Amino acid sequence: MSGYSYAEVERMLATGDIDGRLTRHDLPTPALLLDLDAFESNVGAMVRHCREHGLALRPHGKTHKCPEIARFLTQAGAVGACAAKVSEAEVFAQHGVTGLLVTTPVVSRYAVERAVALARKQNDTLFLADHAANVRALDAAAAEAGVVLNIVIDLHVGRKGGVLPGLPALELARLVASLKNLKLSGLQAYAGFASHTIGYDQRRTASTEALGPAVETKRLLARHGVDCALLTGGSTGTYDIDPTIEGVTELQPGSFMFMDLDYSGIGGRDGGPYRDFRTALTVLSTVVSKPTSTLAIIDGGTKAFSTDRPILPEAVGVDGIVYSWGGDEHGKLDVRGASAAVELGDRLEFVVPHCDPTVNLYDRIFCLRSDVVEAVWPIAARGKSQ
Repeated sequence: MSGYSYAEVERMLATGDIDGRLTRHDLPTPALLLDLDAFESNVGAMVRHCREHGLALRPHGKTHKCPEIARFLTQAGAVGACAAKVSEAEVFAQHGVTGLLVTTPVVSRYAVERAVALARKQNDTLFLADHAANVRALDAAAAEAGVVLNIVIDLHVGRKGGVLPGLPALELARLVASLKNLKLSGLQAYAGFASHTIGYDQRRTASTEALGPAVETKRLLARHGVDCALLTGGSTGTYDIDPTIEGVTELQPGSFMFMDLDYSGIGGRDGGPYRDFRTALTVLSTVVSKPTSTLAIIDGGTKAFSTDRPILPEAVGVDGIVYSWGGDEHGKLDVRGASAAVELGDRLEFVVPHCDPTVNLYDRIFCLRSDVVEAVWPIAARGKSQ
């Protein structure tokens, strides 16, 4: 520990006066940490990959919800950022992020109003639609506001929403193209289930079969004179598969920048673990109780880690620790097989089960180079699910 008081640390964090003065040992726990070396390596690898395959990169902001990260990605070569909801896109736009694609259809009256307002401020924003009634509502709202909305048609290629590929998509595309206040900007084909399919060969088959109808739909539109150059989709698990599918023009992965235990289990190209990207995101915790020689309690429970996967956090740097949930505020550690002693007050880092919902639990992310805190980035779009 440096000897800073809690008040001094909070003052530095509030003012942004970090400048290498804090280390991971000074941080209040639980804390969300970003290893900058690993993060930058991951971003560089993805940017190079997309350039080598002639694809645009529009990483998904739902993973990080952080304008500083979105700006870092665009400066590195991304064309913009995906946002799951209009509210996320609003935050990114307020912080100067351009090239936004809202990847959920904008349907409710409030969402449509906000989409129109966002388009007025940032006219390159892309909005998703998959239904004729929604398309007409968007056109009417855009006409009333005197703006043109860029529309990307969402195709049903996975296990969620979207218009059916083929003739239904063609009919919808023709409708969009016919309306004065809408501009047809492309197609989205996101097959999230394929990204998490275990086994590389199985994953390749899943993604190829899912995106095949999307590619055929793009060709169908072209044969009928409907210009639709953009076909966006893809994810961390299929980033090296989808570029081989002719017609895909853009990838929108997210988890690659952080990585998590869920992705580590999908299997690599060589049949071993998935190691294409480095683990950059961890949660720092403190041992707050040691009831017995074999049980330690940390201050990281279900409010510190995502619980949407049947996967438990894994300790970094000490082998043999077995984590189990201890409630909202605590985690239980079976340390009988630990490779090092675990005592009261010790600080332990854990790899997270699922990065996206874990990030959404925190207000800020501490960016470290080795042990030194280089920056603190607000997770400004946290909780923006509207």
